[in-house]
Amino acid sequence: MKKYLIILSIFFFSLNSKSFSNQKIIDQLKGINSLEFKFIQKIDNNNIETGECIILYPKKILCKYNDLYNKVLVSNGKSLIINSDKIKNYYRYPLDKTPLNIILDKEFLISKMDNLTEDETYPFYHVYNFKHDNILIKVFFDKKRFELIGWETRDIYQNLVQTFISDIKTNIEVEEKIFSIQRYIN
Repeated sequence: MKKYLIILSIFFFSLNSKSFSNQKIIDQLKGINSLEFKFIQKIDNNNIETGECIILYPKKILCKYNDLYNKVLVSNGKSLIINSDKIKNYYRYPLDKTPLNIILDKEFLISKMDNLTEDETYPFYHVYNFKHDNILIKVFFDKKRFELIGWETRDIYQNLVQTFISDIKTNIEVEEKIFSIQRYIN
């Protein structure tokens, strides 16, 4: 009998611990309207890119890369533009066909958090797997502060892309006009 009580106690403690983490992450996300951060992005462990981004929920992002070609990624909430001095024309994608559609939709993330269990293969982060329209995204949260700290996706060429963010500032003032894609088209 004692054996069953111990196993049952461990099981309930494990469930409460998971729901505590989920709730703390939900509370963090609910309190954020905008983010500014630096990022490091690894693509299939061969290519590393860095830069700075601003996110305005819902679904707006502006990233400026630290490279020779002035690469820019911007979403106005519907379209995603990638442009740089290296290419003659810009790339435009419907946002809802990209993994960023999920990452930039905090209401979607919040709605799924209650039913998700943590991916235990990552000991240093709280990691949750979100799947939507056959897109799998791993989202990373800090173990102590429960803040968003990165994500892992596959790009349109099926390369594994890991993005980690740092120097995070929340709820900054952001002018909506910076997300106008017309400003970034050559």
